[in-house]
Amino acid sequence: TRRNAIWFFEELNRIQGIKDIGISTNGTLLEKLTPQGITTAQALKNAGVRTVNVSLDTLDRRSYAKTTGRDILDRAIGGIDAARSAGFEKIKLNTVLMRHHNEHELKNLVKFAGDRDLLLRFIELMPVSSTHVLTEENFLPSGEAKKLIEFQLGKLKPRPDFRTNGPSSYYQLQNSDQLIGFIGAMTNLNFCETCNKLRLTSEGKLRPCLGSHLEFDMREVLRNPSMDDNDIAKFFLEVVNRKPEQHEFRENYQPGRKMIAIGG
Repeated sequence: TRRNAIWFFEELNRIQGIKDIGISTNGTLLEKLTPQGITTAQALKNAGVRTVNVSLDTLDRRSYAKTTGRDILDRAIGGIDAARSAGFEKIKLNTVLMRHHNEHELKNLVKFAGDRDLLLRFIELMPVSSTHVLTEENFLPSGEAKKLIEFQLGKLKPRPDFRTNGPSSYYQLQNSDQLIGFIGAMTNLNFCETCNKLRLTSEGKLRPCLGSHLEFDMREVLRNPSMDDNDIAKFFLEVVNRKPEQHEFRENYQPGRKMIAIGG
């Protein structure tokens, strides 16, 4: 974890006007004990973090090791369970859809999430960090994944009334209260219409679109002694107004940095 991460969230939580703090993680460090003898998940919860998004593309140990380069699936699942024990308001599982990798696991992933009362979202593969990961051979459309789940688990009922702070479309599992989300960034041509996200990189660049290289230097604005709060607010609004109508993932997008350097 980042040095002093818990302190950072404690300080962030003290800022007036911030209503929600969430983190995105692979979950592998959430069960790690802090010097105070509690899990990192519990320490984050105590610091004011309310929601957690955990990336989990497979429940197969070999597939996990092949995808991530580390044989630590048990730590990821342990981290998820630690997050559940910590009592976060919402825990989401993010699963990237990949043909020949996890389409045969969709049913098991749904069951895994349902058994743990987690909100599962299936996400189409995007060329965020590198272009070679996205090919016709390994791309699995969210619509096809939905049909596979319906074939195995029954009809999915659309739930347009259920919204989170992201672009997912949710469906309810037949004869169940469980909800499943689908994020079709590549196949849904209207995907960007509901996007409400800005990303702040570790270098202080404000990025209005994940699928665009457009960035604005927030650090320079904050360090400029002539800029007051009104100027900073104006800067934010200008960045929002520059938000592209569409991402560039379908236009031979060439990544400039890895996702870990952009921020989730």
